[in-house]
Amino acid sequence: MVQKYQSPVRVYKHPFELVMAAYERRFPTCHLIPMFVASDVVEEETNEDGSTTRVERRCALDVDAPRLLKRIAGVDYVYFIQKNTLNRKERTLHIESHNETFSNRVIIHETCCYSVHPENEDWTCFEQTASLDIKSFFGFESTVEKIAMKQYASSIKKGKEIIEFYLKELEDEGITHIPRWTPSSLPLPLPRPASLFTNKLDADYIKRYLGDLTPLQESCLIRLRKWLQETHKGKIPKDEHILRFLRARDFNMDKAREILCQSLTWRKQHQVDYLLETWSSPQVLQDYYTGGWHHHDRDGRPLYVLRLGQMDTKGLVRALGEESLLRHVLSINEEGLRRCEENTKVFGRPISCWTCLVDLEGLNMRHLWRPGVKALLRIIEVVEANYPETLGRLLILRAPRVFPVLWTLVSPFIDENTRKKFLIYAGNDYQGPGGLVDYIDKEIIPDFLAGECMCEVPEGGLVPKSMYRTAEELENEDVRLWTETIYQSASIFKGAPHELLIEIIDASSVITWDFDMCKGDVVFNIYHSKRAPQPPRKDPLGPHGITSPVGNNVQLIDKSWTLGQDYSMVESPLICKEGESVQGSHVTRWPGFYILQWKFHSMPACSATNLPRVDDVLATLQVSSHKCKVMFYTEVLGSEDFRDSFNLSFSVQCAPVLSLTTLSSSCSVFFL
Repeated sequence: MVQKYQSPVRVYKHPFELVMAAYERRFPTCHLIPMFVASDVVEEETNEDGSTTRVERRCALDVDAPRLLKRIAGVDYVYFIQKNTLNRKERTLHIESHNETFSNRVIIHETCCYSVHPENEDWTCFEQTASLDIKSFFGFESTVEKIAMKQYASSIKKGKEIIEFYLKELEDEGITHIPRWTPSSLPLPLPRPASLFTNKLDADYIKRYLGDLTPLQESCLIRLRKWLQETHKGKIPKDEHILRFLRARDFNMDKAREILCQSLTWRKQHQVDYLLETWSSPQVLQDYYTGGWHHHDRDGRPLYVLRLGQMDTKGLVRALGEESLLRHVLSINEEGLRRCEENTKVFGRPISCWTCLVDLEGLNMRHLWRPGVKALLRIIEVVEANYPETLGRLLILRAPRVFPVLWTLVSPFIDENTRKKFLIYAGNDYQGPGGLVDYIDKEIIPDFLAGECMCEVPEGGLVPKSMYRTAEELENEDVRLWTETIYQSASIFKGAPHELLIEIIDASSVITWDFDMCKGDVVFNIYHSKRAPQPPRKDPLGPHGITSPVGNNVQLIDKSWTLGQDYSMVESPLICKEGESVQGSHVTRWPGFYILQWKFHSMPACSATNLPRVDDVLATLQVSSHKCKVMFYTEVLGSEDFRDSFNLSFSVQCAPVLSLTTLSSSCSVFFL
């Protein structure tokens, strides 16, 4: 495979003729380049008017290679043939070189060019490209490639320094001007148009705005940028944006080009470039979305703060729909890119990503609400595809016991490189050594984290149900959160509970549940049995012999079974009121059969008389009052998957048995 390299443009703020005089001083040897042992002129010719001179040299290089490799190869020096063409009229020097030694095994070809700067004729530009094709080399192909790359990087790094050294030497000798070659019979050459230089990058610009890049990385950036200019119709992204996609694919040109083109198409289709000017956050987001920008971290990165534990994600999804939340998250990412550009100018160094601080105080199992998780995963997918390498660091504070379950659901959808940037603290660990002050100045730590800086992030709270939108409204916007078949509905009658069977093979599996009480009050129980109950039977008759209007009531526990003997209760009964949302999980201790049961909740008798209350007596006369309705979803996380998916080194300690059931709204991680 042929490896290609291209350096950025080097700019000398000196005239071309003076730079050529400095260049000639490199020969026949150069003490600044120890590996450049010698050079002999093989051939030299100049045309009739003296405008063009061609010189061919044979150069000996003492390559910095292992002695063993040199002994195997049987050589001490590597010889290159260099051909220079100096055109004084056009003020250019073209250099071509190739290896003479081992040319049947390794092909190295390099081209360089000195030319006049397109915008200032008193400045000189230098650019350099090379290719390496290793056919075979005694089984040391990868070693030779590394050596060649090392030498090329050294050449690029030293090249500008050497020319500047000899320019200084000329200046010390009093040589500060060399007249141009201008024969009277020929007009002066016109400067090259600036458009020819639009696909080049100056080294100072790279260091100032993009950061330190290896020669290979610089080459990839220049080549991809040039390809976009030649083939892409539409707005060309900035160099720092292109660089993010290259980094996301470890500078694999083909892979980076593919995902970048897909992202550019996506941005055009959805007018993302104009999102900050056109998007206006709904009032419900301004009031209940618990996230916002807050100064910057110690590295100058913009800092985004999210109080996730205080966010009512279920309420936000129901009030806005998935599309609005996605658009809001995209606006956060676009604002982050804008702030990175601003901070790059302010701090005088490249800042290409931001830091996110996530406070999990108050987080519980509400995130298991399935539509919220689906919305979250879609947002992660969109952000990962279109905003790679924008998250510099993620600080997760006050992680509770339930965090492993949250991580289990989310982590498989997050890029591995992104996951490495997560720092997680439990309890108040963030206040100690190695905590928050290592990354954020003490003066800007938010007040709700025991800091002194006021943080203008909404405190959140429950979104009023009066703001909820109907399923029909969401469906009209192609947000089918309530039309998915993953949720089931069931009716519960007095004397006829609804029961769900879950078979567990491996102990310590995690049973999760999420259900909404659409009508009536129920008692939620979980039982375990070593033996399988009879096949589920649907009761065609409701209580009192009246036909059930909904044939989705399933009963599993046989009336002959005895509690404590045939089956046992593994969770305390939970009373669930009409309108409530319930999410939770149970880590199973034993294999066998687990039964989730929703049972009609009867009103308690009057404590003073032990007689039924009037309301209870009236309720027995109305069959409809004995009917409850629940919409539910359950899922089992295998024990092995559960452990493997949370392979993190942090101080959150999880109890052997995790069993939490929480009420009200759901919560998800919308912080990417």
